[in-house]
Amino acid sequence: MNSTWKKLKLALGFNMCLYTPPNPPDSLPSMPSRFSDAAAPSNLLSQASFISDCHPPTTPTSSSSGLRLSKSSTRSSKRTCAICLTAMKPGKGHAIFTAECSHSFHFHCITSNVKHGNQICPICRAKWKEIPLQSPASDLPNGMMRFNQIDWSRDDSWMTVLRRVRPTPIDAPRPIASQSHGPEPDLFDDDEVLDHQPVIPDEGTPFVDAVDSSIGTIEVKTYPEVSAVARSAVHDNFTVLVHIKASLTSQSQRCRETPIPFPPSRSSRAPVDLVTVLDISGSMAGTKLALLKRAMGFVIQNLGPSDRLSVISFSSTARRVFSLRRMTESGQQQALQAINSLVSNGGTNIVDGLKKGTKVLLDRKWKNPVCSIMLLSDGQDTYTFGMGSSRSETDYLSLLPVAIRRNSNTALQIPVHSFGFGTDHDATAMHAISEISGGTFSFVEAEATIQDAFAQCIGGLLSVVVQELQVRIECVHPSLQLGSLKAGNYRSNIDADSRIGTINVGDLYAEEERDFLVTINVPYGDSIDEMSLLKVKCAYRKPIANEAVTLEDIEEVKIKRPNAIGEQSVSIEVDRQRNRIHALESMAKARVVAERGDLANAVSILESCYRAVSETISGQAGDHLCTALCAELKEMKERMENRRIYEASGRAYVLSGLSSHSWQRATARGDSTHNTSLVQAYQTPSMVDMLTRSQTMIVGNPTPRPQRTLRPTMTFPARTRQR
Repeated sequence: MNSTWKKLKLALGFNMCLYTPPNPPDSLPSMPSRFSDAAAPSNLLSQASFISDCHPPTTPTSSSSGLRLSKSSTRSSKRTCAICLTAMKPGKGHAIFTAECSHSFHFHCITSNVKHGNQICPICRAKWKEIPLQSPASDLPNGMMRFNQIDWSRDDSWMTVLRRVRPTPIDAPRPIASQSHGPEPDLFDDDEVLDHQPVIPDEGTPFVDAVDSSIGTIEVKTYPEVSAVARSAVHDNFTVLVHIKASLTSQSQRCRETPIPFPPSRSSRAPVDLVTVLDISGSMAGTKLALLKRAMGFVIQNLGPSDRLSVISFSSTARRVFSLRRMTESGQQQALQAINSLVSNGGTNIVDGLKKGTKVLLDRKWKNPVCSIMLLSDGQDTYTFGMGSSRSETDYLSLLPVAIRRNSNTALQIPVHSFGFGTDHDATAMHAISEISGGTFSFVEAEATIQDAFAQCIGGLLSVVVQELQVRIECVHPSLQLGSLKAGNYRSNIDADSRIGTINVGDLYAEEERDFLVTINVPYGDSIDEMSLLKVKCAYRKPIANEAVTLEDIEEVKIKRPNAIGEQSVSIEVDRQRNRIHALESMAKARVVAERGDLANAVSILESCYRAVSETISGQAGDHLCTALCAELKEMKERMENRRIYEASGRAYVLSGLSSHSWQRATARGDSTHNTSLVQAYQTPSMVDMLTRSQTMIVGNPTPRPQRTLRPTMTFPARTRQR
């Protein structure tokens, strides 16, 4: 009887249904591996196999044991679905599909992936000859799937698990796959409702309430270039540094903080509405698209349930492939499936992608306190103007949505953080888009670093603690007038009588700093011993508590006016920021000269600045910012060695540096995201932590391993380790 039953199972194909014990004796611990390390095993299975959560066979057969994956497969890919990034455990009610390249996925995940026309393994990029396909008619019990081999007779009432993929003729036109099952709505007002549930503090976090009004404070310090000016002297272009830092908590709270583990508490930051606008043109095929999907997987994993994400893809046209949804567990899984369904084809229409991404944020019914767009492209916008057509930067910017223009006086400000992917992108256009919107431009030269570039960006976006910051600077002494405000890209204004100046700063990340140089003309001191120069005031909003704050009790800037003074050294804080402004202006000037074709003169400008910065007080003292500036100036000189190098990478590198120093915010360029790079400036603790998370992430496990403890000055509130 037993032999007859075995033969019957073999004839019906039931031997393809394999029972896997919860803890197989030959299992090995998962080896740490980043997503990019996943590769196809050397010995591929001759035919795809399928594992279902069914009852164990009473007698193991040689044919069923032969369906196990080769031991040369990556162990972590056998335990984790690379699409939804959750564990694949038999007995959990989910069927498991193993492809012919030996990589395994949840059956419902892979069928969702391939129904968009994707016939490539999300892990190793191998093109499948057989793909899973689910027929709507199926009378099989839950959890029981049938495996239809190619040479079996077909029965449409059964579930077809695999279908032979017909090879595409070499000369056949490449089809453009649809990224959605239906037409898009006229209004993108179908965004998921926000989480209005009160935030409960994590256990062991006694210092942060569910909505703590103390979260997000501004600290202001001022530094005159020298502490004294003789009474009988005047000092033209006297410089005062206004230093601003956005702290997560007040100084009294921080002194009680203890080291905290990842992840940070939800109550310590404002939730985000994030729209990613992704280039899926034909040039993104292969490795680029695979790396982009991996990077987006990291972004999705690190968004919280109160954050919302929407995905726009663009090639010749743009399409919303994922509506604005909360990143709950189910939202994350659906977002991952949408990302993995992307297929590269067509031209490049950046403008259409931005218009659609902006529309998502304009049409939404509900609004999180923070919103932003992340734009990635690897090529020229060939669709808007046509390949090879002449256009000016002004013409291009005039086509962009009004809502992303920072000075458009619209109520909603949408910064666009752009990422130039590879060496063929339009760096000038991508930089201009970020500049006009108040975002940053990153140059992702090494394609494998795209995840780190995204990690650094969201490390900032997920730590906004101050919004709508405006700095007001008033002259105190009646004879004083403001000469200039060195504010970089931030909009600044000096009133008609030169007595009051304002700087619109906007959002600040936790622990982020801003430095502004103010020049005044100091008059004679008459008979006074001390002169009051300036008074600084700040107004801003705390996004977590939605509370407006005005900070006026800031100490006035004063200098002494003795009869005579000896030799004085310039404040190292002022000297450091003078070097930054000098380097920024030199980079901008060198870029203009380089665009005219005079690379030798451009290199000379950078060399002169390099020597000047190196010889200053802060440069001689080994100041971190000055060291970074010198390393960057040297790198820029090398990238202007000849026209070919400048066109390939020099222009993008310089523009990314200009973006960073103008906004005083970290951007990715060269090796700047690596922890050993000298070109590191403006990185906040949350950015550094997110980068570390990216660079140590294990497949299917979003937390770094081994578990580490953060320093007390981290961006997020302290909490004790749970035992």
